[in-house]
This record gives sequence, structure tokens and C-alpha cells, in this order.
Amino acid sequence: RKQEIIKITEQLIEAVNNGDFEAYAKICDPGLTSFEPEALGNLVEGMDFHRFYFENLLSKNNKPIHTTILNPHVHVIGEDAACIAYIRLTQYIHAPGR
Repeated sequence: RKQEIIKITEQLIEAVNNGDFEAYAKICDPGLTSFEPEALGNLVEGMDFHRFYFENLLSKNNKPIHTTILNPHVHVIGEDAACIAYIRLTQYIHAPGR
């Protein structure tokens, strides 16, 4: 079960890196809540906040992005719930060769 959670998390990050909102939406609950840096400490509810970035930024990104999940720790909370904590190492290139 823990490996399944790690694999789904990798798929979620891959969807973000590829600007694939359809894949992202299949993994996420439509009523998701999150605290995002851009929301300045406010609770964000639903998919619209995230859809904006997919449609206006991520889908237009043609630079290669590679993400590695380091030290994943999965806590299975019940039949339908788990929590994962990890270090996300993201590699990307700003300009040719940099």
C-alpha cells in the first residue's frame, strides 16, 4: 500500500511537470484543499486555483523538468486515506546549459 501511494505521488508530480491538467484532475479529489505559497497563507479549496497555473503557465513550459522524490514517508491512516511526506528535488534549465 505504501509503494502505491509513492507511485501515485510520482504520477501527480509528473502531471504537474508536464502541464497535464487532465492527469492531475484524475488523481486529485475535486474538493481538494491546500495551502500554496501564492495564496499567502490562505486555504485554497477546489481545482480552479490549480487549473489556472496549468492553463496559463505549465502547459506553455517547454523546458525540461525532472523531479526526484527523496526519503518518502507514508503514513496509512485508514482504508481510504494516507499521508505522504517527502523532499522534492526539482531540476530544470533556465537558459541553455544553465
